[in-house]
Amino acid sequence: MAALPPTLARIQSFTFSGIDALPVMVEVQISSGLPSFIIVGMPARAIAESRERVRAALSAMGLALPPKRILVNLTPADLPKEGAHFDLPIALGVLIAMGVIPAEAIANLAALGEIALDGTINPINGILCAALTASTQGQGLICPASQGAEARWGHPDLEIVATPSLKALIGHLRKEQPLPDEPPPAPQPPDYGPDLRDVKGMMQARRVLEIAAAGRHSLLMSGPPGSGKSMLASRLPGILPDLTAAEILETSRIHSIGGLLPAGQLVNRPPYRAPHHNTTLPALVGGGPKAMPGEVSLAHNGVLFLDEFPEFPRNCLEGLRQPVESGEVTISRAARHTHYPARFQLVAAMNPCRCGYVHDTERACNRAPRCAQDYTARISGPMLDRMDLCVHIHSLSPLAISRAPTGESSADVRARVQKAYDRQMERQGACNAVMPPEGFHFEPDALTLAEQAALRMKLSHRGITRMFRVARTIADLDGTETVKKHHAAEALSYRTPL
Repeated sequence: MAALPPTLARIQSFTFSGIDALPVMVEVQISSGLPSFIIVGMPARAIAESRERVRAALSAMGLALPPKRILVNLTPADLPKEGAHFDLPIALGVLIAMGVIPAEAIANLAALGEIALDGTINPINGILCAALTASTQGQGLICPASQGAEARWGHPDLEIVATPSLKALIGHLRKEQPLPDEPPPAPQPPDYGPDLRDVKGMMQARRVLEIAAAGRHSLLMSGPPGSGKSMLASRLPGILPDLTAAEILETSRIHSIGGLLPAGQLVNRPPYRAPHHNTTLPALVGGGPKAMPGEVSLAHNGVLFLDEFPEFPRNCLEGLRQPVESGEVTISRAARHTHYPARFQLVAAMNPCRCGYVHDTERACNRAPRCAQDYTARISGPMLDRMDLCVHIHSLSPLAISRAPTGESSADVRARVQKAYDRQMERQGACNAVMPPEGFHFEPDALTLAEQAALRMKLSHRGITRMFRVARTIADLDGTETVKKHHAAEALSYRTPL
């Protein structure tokens, strides 16, 4: 890099588009003219307010801005930029242009951080994404002290300068009081959540849950209140296969953008998201002023559980149709398009009617069975067609619950699921839920049964495809190379209407 005049400083930072950190060069020039502090380069309001936070932080350290014209340029200038994390690179650029910090001290470092009025560096979202981009560019990273462990996941050899305050950072860059090195973070043991051993009886429901986990299939459970639908759904993540290294990193990047990484630890198990039914469409699929990831993206590589399925707003349910099929979400704005991964496993639960007891003649309301038809009609046919497995959960009597034997643990079921999942990876490199059925080997009698039943049940093309996928998963759980007749028959039983 060519030598710069003492009044011109450059330091790299990042802006975020989805889970990608895009490099942004922060240029600071101090020149003669009327005293002013101008930020250009399509900054959002939070960036435009940085000048006041930087001014107050310098004043807290006994420094004052020179009575000159200070110009901050964020390049590329045509790229929209937002976020208070530009505070730190702007402050460093100003300090370098003032001669407080030598320019060579940050020659190979990028910086992100929000500055408080007393000079403290506050945590921000997206540190992991920035660290990964910095490592690919051969740069180090200056970040808040509380997020040094998160940044370390970017690369073991990445230079991390985790600073608690602007004053401490100045002492480090001037080699007067070096900051301690950020140690490698210690991986946390995986949290498998509630154990399936707690579920007594309910053999059909446990079987469906195992099939859903093995093939990553969508699942709709219907049953009266208190029948155990939510309890089953909460135990699904515990029997899912472990995430691969690539899946851990991708999932953690989404949670980093959302500010949800726990104490700098990566997401090492499939996430479980269960939004309330009064959630809004931007909260569910992503969006808002900053195009943040929604629940469908936060559930990427994991489970999205929608309890009281028909109670969700119609636009939210219809908004799920595209990400369920494509595995990603595109948030369109006038200036840009933001993409987020959204390959989640949809699990929904609902009562058979508004009162929940349409099948109980003693407890059903006086509108039965009409109330059940009206309630189910809240879910569109295309949305129901996207559910691979549909099952009715029956309530158990108190006697059946108290005398039911303890079921298998999540660890035992997870071992079978892992074997079935490994077969899918070896055969096709992906789970059955996303594969076309052309590569699945059906025995002749199984194929004949599937074709005849699909014709009588008037299944759509999508419904036939999903039935084939479920049959292939059942065969994988049995460890067979071909799909047999009883596999197809069981898969067909889960396509019956609610």
